[in-house]
Amino acid sequence: MEELLQGIGVAALVILALVGLATGWLASKLAGGRNMALYMIVGALAAMATPFVLAALGVTLLAAGGLLVVVIVALIGAALVLALVRAIAK
Repeated sequence: MEELLQGIGVAALVILALVGLATGWLASKLAGGRNMALYMIVGALAAMATPFVLAALGVTLLAAGGLLVVVIVALIGAALVLALVRAIAK
């Protein structure tokens, strides 16, 4: 897990947060513009947490794939979590 954090770096965490914010913004627009702040916060947190959760589960593809793979995985993770939040908050 520490190797992933060292490999990702602070700049990549900022990129992941921005990807999550954008995903949350898009999700709030798809939901009719409601709860924009909630969706953006959850999206950012989910995007930053997804690579670490997968690394804790033993998925080693992220470490070898580079930043682009980490961002794509974070985008998918944020979208899944936001879909769950939308289903619950509805």
